Amino acid sequence: MAAFAAQHRTAGPAVRLRNIGKRFGDTVAVEDVALQIAAGSVHALVGENGAGKSTLLGMLAGRIAPTEGEIEVFGQSLQTGNVRLSRAAGVVAIYQELTIVPGLSACANVFLGQTRSRFGFLSERAMHHRFNGLCERLGVAIPADIPAGELSVADQQILEILRALQSEARILLLDEPTSALAPPEREALFRRIRELRANGVTVLLVSHNLDEVLAIADDISVFRDGCLVRTAPATAWTKASLVAAMLGHAVSHAAKRRAPKGADLVLRAEGITVPGKIENLSVAVSAGEIVGLGGLVGSGRTTVLRALSGLEQETGGRLWIDGVERRWPTSPSHALDLGIALIPEDRKQGLVLGMSAQENIVLADLGAAASAGFLSERRLRDCASNAVRGYAFDRRRLSAVAGSLSGGNQQKLLLARWRHRPPRILLADEPTRGIDVGAKEEILSKLRDLAVSGLAILFVSSELEEVIAVSDRILVLSAGRDAGCLNAEASVADILAAAFSL
Repeated sequence: MAAFAAQHRTAGPAVRLRNIGKRFGDTVAVEDVALQIAAGSVHALVGENGAGKSTLLGMLAGRIAPTEGEIEVFGQSLQTGNVRLSRAAGVVAIYQELTIVPGLSACANVFLGQTRSRFGFLSERAMHHRFNGLCERLGVAIPADIPAGELSVADQQILEILRALQSEARILLLDEPTSALAPPEREALFRRIRELRANGVTVLLVSHNLDEVLAIADDISVFRDGCLVRTAPATAWTKASLVAAMLGHAVSHAAKRRAPKGADLVLRAEGITVPGKIENLSVAVSAGEIVGLGGLVGSGRTTVLRALSGLEQETGGRLWIDGVERRWPTSPSHALDLGIALIPEDRKQGLVLGMSAQENIVLADLGAAASAGFLSERRLRDCASNAVRGYAFDRRRLSAVAGSLSGGNQQKLLLARWRHRPPRILLADEPTRGIDVGAKEEILSKLRDLAVSGLAILFVSSELEEVIAVSDRILVLSAGRDAGCLNAEASVADILAAAFSL
């Protein structure tokens, strides 16, 4: 293995891009990119949503054919636009949305599409032997026969990496690999990435978490508006210089607001219980207040929001809205009738991707855009335009299909929807996941604005720094239970200490 690693580190670049460009109609996604990726290195691509990073990954993986230019892999020209040929060249992509089959065993998932057989029969013994060898190579211990659905997200991600190694991947493309992982799981993944690098595997990483990029990458390339701005060793960058290169200017952070004292209590929930997930939890939020739910992945934060929005059918507990006790919501429409709206963890679950941006915005109140019982195109556009005002959303794109928009713009559609039909309580679950630093600050700023307008907000983010930045109070969860309530001056260390205290 050491010889293999040395061979690939000295055999020239793993990837060479020569004047690569990609256009989708009149839209330039990537323009004239020339880049070399050193073999046996971790190379990070950073930039705002829509900067061209994912398009570049797609061209390497074979999902997208470039409009112009050439790609070389270990000195050989790559026939583009063909996933099988990219895989045959040793290029394998692992995307943010995992492709694990929960009902199959861990071993079966690793050999998905590349099973081993003998005389026409599956060779279970050979696959188990190979599976255990791959686990040993990567330094992990995952039972071969455990159903993949019973594994943590981190271990499921490891299965994806094992599958890539099984297919003899020499270049691994990782797209936002830590977005659903807790801090301990992230560090475990970083160890695996370092082990892959030590074994000669080249890793191309796309991430919006700049702290992680600076910690793990050997080299970093910054993209802006489809163009490569600069490539330099990680040691030549700071977080501030990366942000400035990504945006073309330094980002300014809004001063932290404080909820008005003595504001009326809007939401009070006591004894929240979801069997196997949440146990006897109480939550209260006042008008104009942002209460963050802190904790690790799997602590129950999302379950609390799902329960309050009527998505957890077995929820028990008592609920008061504006001091009046209400029946616990049993569906999202029932919750909305009570004034509770949810921005879901997966924005694709909150949007109809095949509908236009403006249709998605007014979806919660179509009546406001109707005339004589019929949807009015003029009113539809007027309502959507008013809802996105101040959201840095190009109104010329209101007629665009929502699925064609960047992640940041899709999140703005969800926020604009609840500006179009204001609720009393907004449940925001991971509203900045998978979007760039500039869009993140815009989203967080709009949440602050909504709170100033009197909305009561429950906020969840795996980025604990964000929870601290926007919250007036932080309720820490651990294994579905209350692990303590912290004030606005809490640190990440305080949250983690509380989360591990139970």
